[in-house]
Amino acid sequence: MRPEDSLPGYIRLHETGELNARIDRAFDLLRECTICPRKCGVNRQQDERGFCKTGFLPVIASSGPHFGEEPPLVGHKGSGTLFVSHCNLACRFCQNHAISQGERGTGTPLKKLAGMMIRLQEAGCHNINIVTPSHIVPQLIMTIGIAVEQGLRIPIVYNSGGYDSGESLRLLDGIIDIYMPDAKFGSNEVAAVLAQAPDYVEIMQDAIREMHRQVGDLVIVDGIAARGLLVRHLVLPENLAGSDTVLPWIAQEISQDTYVNIMDQYHWPASLSTTGPGTKDPRFRELYRPVTAREYATAIRWAREAGLHRGFSG
Repeated sequence: MRPEDSLPGYIRLHETGELNARIDRAFDLLRECTICPRKCGVNRQQDERGFCKTGFLPVIASSGPHFGEEPPLVGHKGSGTLFVSHCNLACRFCQNHAISQGERGTGTPLKKLAGMMIRLQEAGCHNINIVTPSHIVPQLIMTIGIAVEQGLRIPIVYNSGGYDSGESLRLLDGIIDIYMPDAKFGSNEVAAVLAQAPDYVEIMQDAIREMHRQVGDLVIVDGIAARGLLVRHLVLPENLAGSDTVLPWIAQEISQDTYVNIMDQYHWPASLSTTGPGTKDPRFRELYRPVTAREYATAIRWAREAGLHRGFSG
């Protein structure tokens, strides 16, 4: 990587004035919100709320150095993580249900959010990791515009569920250094039932194509991710995630050099219960058990047979 390529792209966009132009274009999308594929059409400039239950101010649940992410993000000093509340998906099995679907978090003015980014940088974090940003893209761009004036100089990680608008992603071109989307499902029918997203597969595929077009395969310098695409895929019981479809698609349509974290940590959450923890909903009986070692090994085999080789072991 050349020295000039080591600077985050948003710095160059700021210097040319393009970042301000992106801010203006993104802000316009909030008037009749089309930020994500839901296209709710509410006026979030006036604090109206649609599917994501977020008005103008982003709702932040927590911030701090995080050491549970992928090794190239964490390094020695952690990934500077900002957990955004609410989500444009409604996954029945979400492990962060209190954040994604609950009321945890505080509406945060953009100047304050920029200050959080600066403090994470000052703490030595290797990057700013925005978790669940798909519904706050304009606010994210505006915040980066404020933070760069305050000295922000580390990469931005866009850590999403993969249900992202192509229009919003194009506004982020050159701003985001590292994209980390989920590739959750290989079936729209499953996505409709488990995430209220009957068009998930096509949306996710188009989004990952656009992300890869912008940043390419993951580049790691001295053990730390500098730029590129990192995809997460959570294996579900009974292959509900469609691993046999998703993993070969990544290899064939994106790149066999894609860094893919194939995850086995699924466990059933209380959000699946109809009357509280411990009560099982018969509609989702497949989800009331962990992923078996055999199911996970099979997913790894599918990945290797497709030619994938980065980001997982086994």
